Amino acid sequence: MLVSWIVTLVIIFMVRAAAGKVAMVPLGMQNFFEFMIETLYETLEGIMGAHLTRKTFWFFASIFLFILFSNWLSLVPLIGNLTVVPAGEPHAHPVGLLRAVNSDLNMPLALATLYGVLWLYWSITEVGPFGMAQHIFGVKGGLEGALKWMLMPIFMAVGLIEVISILFRQISLPLRLYGNIFAGENLLETMTHLGNSFPGIGHLIGVLLPLPFYFLEILVAFVQALVFMLLTAVFTGMMCQHEEEAH
Repeated sequence: MLVSWIVTLVIIFMVRAAAGKVAMVPLGMQNFFEFMIETLYETLEGIMGAHLTRKTFWFFASIFLFILFSNWLSLVPLIGNLTVVPAGEPHAHPVGLLRAVNSDLNMPLALATLYGVLWLYWSITEVGPFGMAQHIFGVKGGLEGALKWMLMPIFMAVGLIEVISILFRQISLPLRLYGNIFAGENLLETMTHLGNSFPGIGHLIGVLLPLPFYFLEILVAFVQALVFMLLTAVFTGMMCQHEEEAH
């Protein structure tokens, strides 16, 4: 929680710095954030349409920035390296004082739960309960007549599978984010200890060996933030888009 607040304050500070003196020709921090926001908006608009993007952009942009900065901050050497021994237990294993935000399953689970609540709200307000039921269980492809009634049991069975899929998102979304960040954290630690195991030059190898994986984790951190945002946007667009926007 402490690191998540640090991440939040870093984002607020950077955004305030970018918006402090707005110039017609953006430079520096303003240019970075304008490029990022415009790119995110155009990407989401291509997935969900103009109407849904205007309504939900605040969430998807925020979730992308929070996950991205959380993942990048977790690569700062102080995060995970500062440890304390529990009070009254001098022989206990040291515990991390600062932990990477998404290396604890609680934070990805909280993000996925928040999205689940908002997805339900957006779905009800956009298409209504009947529209949701029609989308999940309804006969697709514009079928009419006897063929429609013959295929209805099949589409009902497919709808039940879709309901299970929707519920399973609350497990798959956090586990994907948590698994990648936690695995990366352990990979860097393993490479460091592996390098230190060499006699004589172990310290030098312990510094050099993790470097390629460190830069890989910088890319993975960005990809995981992007994947979380895109998946949630796709799920929202699939349910909330009206028929005239679905194409």
